[in-house]
Amino acid sequence: MSNLSGVAEKTNPQVTEYISKVMDRLRAKNQGENEFHQAAEEVLLSLAPVMERHPEFVKAGLLERITEPERITMLRVPWTDDKGNVQVNKGFRVEFNSAIGPYKGGLRFHPSVNLGILKFLGFEQIFKNALTTLPMGGGKGGSDFDPKGKSDNEVMRFCQAFMGELYRHIGPNTDIPAGDIGVGGREIGFMFGQYKKLKGSFDSVLTGKGLTWGGSLIRPEATGYGCVYFADEMLKTRNDSFKGKRVAISGSGNVAQYALQKVNQLGGKVITLTDSSGYIVDEDGINEEKWAYVMDLKNVRRGRIKEYVTKFPKAKYFEGTGVWNVKVDVALPCATQNELNGDDAKALIKNGCFCVSEGANMPSTAEAIDVFIENKILYGPGKAANAGGVAVSGLEMSQNAIRMSWSREEVDGHLQRIMKTIHKDALETSKEYNKEGNYIIGANITGFLKVADAMMAQGVV
Repeated sequence: MSNLSGVAEKTNPQVTEYISKVMDRLRAKNQGENEFHQAAEEVLLSLAPVMERHPEFVKAGLLERITEPERITMLRVPWTDDKGNVQVNKGFRVEFNSAIGPYKGGLRFHPSVNLGILKFLGFEQIFKNALTTLPMGGGKGGSDFDPKGKSDNEVMRFCQAFMGELYRHIGPNTDIPAGDIGVGGREIGFMFGQYKKLKGSFDSVLTGKGLTWGGSLIRPEATGYGCVYFADEMLKTRNDSFKGKRVAISGSGNVAQYALQKVNQLGGKVITLTDSSGYIVDEDGINEEKWAYVMDLKNVRRGRIKEYVTKFPKAKYFEGTGVWNVKVDVALPCATQNELNGDDAKALIKNGCFCVSEGANMPSTAEAIDVFIENKILYGPGKAANAGGVAVSGLEMSQNAIRMSWSREEVDGHLQRIMKTIHKDALETSKEYNKEGNYIIGANITGFLKVADAMMAQGVV
């Protein structure tokens, strides 16, 4: 990564050498886990000036320790499909760092899930959770199970089998999972029911629960809303807003759905959505009526985004990738990791895009990030811009602890304040380290310092 490498090169050569050795060891010990390597390199290179200011962090081996998960659990998950056939999936839970609180992070059910992807996600979660200012450590988990095309009963049986193994390793003061890709309200419900049965206790052990049994208002909306709130704060630094802006959103799941809704509420016009097959472009904008159709299509009928153009024939559908070639002012990548590469970033800028806020985890490749930074694009990295989901998960935990439910307005107010604080802290830290406006450096350093202080205080554990 040329830009962040440049940050490292301007520091003491001994610090640069130390970071290089940490990365070399990490690659050697975690071979083939490319997403984890990418996430770790991005963070470690941006921390070079911090390690120069704090030689005690080097002596304490903080980088070696923070890049090594505290615990990894691998699970065999056998279950029976509707035809009576036995299926076996792999399950995982990566408990990465608990310096500032119990492990917190989602469960992902998707065929692509493997240990390397979950380590990347868990590592990112450490800093994301620290940025929220809430006492939550970093973790992640999931399975290579694919809920697409499965009946509700098959999903239930898998979730019960998965929780039948996982329940031994989680708890309200130990590890509190949430949802992620492939894990929505249905899956959370099935898993919580099984946990409650096995433990005989109604614990605050999963977030994203239903409103009638411990869930929080705004939790489904939180990641998408938070991504837009963060983008809005970036726009304000240039005395601008979403009003009248053309917006590209990738994905059509939970994050994309609510990012779309919030952009509409703030006066912007979203013209794209995607899924794994292709993307739609609706030059008239995806208004509230069309948004309601997408919600039904994806959440109830579990259909494909290409069906949108049957309902709204003025829109166009395109197979495959290419959504970032449209002419927009703002881009919100809300699908999955590494969906936006260097060429995509150049295409966005060529077509007038000047603001990118990440709703997904690490959706931009290292090359794309370089392009954004070089062109002084307003760029909100995922660990800052999509922290709204885990922030409201933390608020759900608080409500569960005091046996209360806050109003929609109260939770949304907390969410807005948290996202403003994350933006403010990242911007001020970027100034302090002479990289004003570089939110990736600001967010990485802010999150790291909070965790580092806790790790130093607690000794070598």
